[in-house]
Amino acid sequence: MQTALSIQEALEKKSGQVKIHGWVYRERKQKDLVFLIIRDHSNIIQTVVKKENVSEKEWESANKILVESSVELEGDIKEDKRAVTDYEVQVKKLNVIGFADIFPIKKDQSEELLLDNRHLWLRSRKLTAILKIRSTVFGAIHEYFRKNNFFEHQSPSFTPNACEGGSTLFKVDYFGKPMYLTQSWQLYAEAVIFALEKIYCIAPSFRAERSKTSRHLTEYWHAEVEAAWLHFADLMNLAEELIKHIVKTVLEKNKEELKILERDIEKLKPCLEKKFPRITYDEALKLLAEKQNMKVKWGKDLRTIEEEKLVNLFDTPIFVTHYPKEIKAFYMLEDPKNPKVVLGFDCLAPEGYGEIIGGSERESSSEKIIERLKQQGEKPENYSWYLELRKFGSVPHSGFGMGVERVIAWICKLENIKDAIAFPRTMVRYTP
Repeated sequence: MQTALSIQEALEKKSGQVKIHGWVYRERKQKDLVFLIIRDHSNIIQTVVKKENVSEKEWESANKILVESSVELEGDIKEDKRAVTDYEVQVKKLNVIGFADIFPIKKDQSEELLLDNRHLWLRSRKLTAILKIRSTVFGAIHEYFRKNNFFEHQSPSFTPNACEGGSTLFKVDYFGKPMYLTQSWQLYAEAVIFALEKIYCIAPSFRAERSKTSRHLTEYWHAEVEAAWLHFADLMNLAEELIKHIVKTVLEKNKEELKILERDIEKLKPCLEKKFPRITYDEALKLLAEKQNMKVKWGKDLRTIEEEKLVNLFDTPIFVTHYPKEIKAFYMLEDPKNPKVVLGFDCLAPEGYGEIIGGSERESSSEKIIERLKQQGEKPENYSWYLELRKFGSVPHSGFGMGVERVIAWICKLENIKDAIAFPRTMVRYTP
């Protein structure tokens, strides 16, 4: 029995007999011919079923086939420049595995209909390409950290308190007690570095942000890192090297997928060729005022619109550093030279994509952490175990969190972050 090839393998064979299986991507029926474009995970190919070349039963099946029917077929492959991928299979054997009903998705459907039918729309070439790139991105993150001797570590998904602000916590009933879905692994990671020193994780995080923007998900995948003895400048070096490695890997492995998405890869290349600019929050406000005619009051966080205007001045990701202390998390280290700001950064992607990474050196003073917690309306006693870490051999340490879907959205140049994940969860979208 002939072994089935992937469609890409069949295309690379170029001639001779092939066996493939997959799903009907397009179908067109004539009197004595049925044209079927077949897709699998690797590519698409045109096939032709001629009435004279198959049995009566096979011909009847070919005429019953609708889009998304699953089939296996054998035939001769030959070059045909008129075909969608330059080759065509003349079918000699056709076996329909599963006849499809009328597919509910046609051309030019609304975004909401496509999201309602996400379980089916995943079969589209666009989303298939994105999911392949997503897989590459995840693999590149693991590869980078393991190559640099980081240990992979996981933290709890149920937490008793906030990490990034109580207003965005998802509350759950934990056997009659209130608990929350994690916003970040970070507090637990800070405990683990005293054992493993250099750790990373890729895991879901949850933010109950009441936002309907194209940049927000309530459940997203978070690539996080924490390391002992790591200072602020070296943390930014780590983040820059990680991004460069991800982009380089995607450009090497996903050329065809980027073509399907019509992504201009020239827009990504400066990321590999240049060092990422590092500007302070104060310098960012000055640039916005002078270059974009946008005045931001000192002490205000940069909103999406301001981030977009700022990154449009650059062709690579940039680091914005030294934000005002009041708008950043309680664990960020106060700048010894200026107690009004922290040694924290946001890494903003170009082409209007904004923040993809946030990180900082961590505060080592229990007293300052307690003060900041109180200022942010938190009860320090709820963080007693975290504060205790500073009592037993505390060391300088730093870490960051990267929103993986935001990185994917930028690399793929997606209009909406919802397309960067198979089944998006937002403020209004929780099915399918």
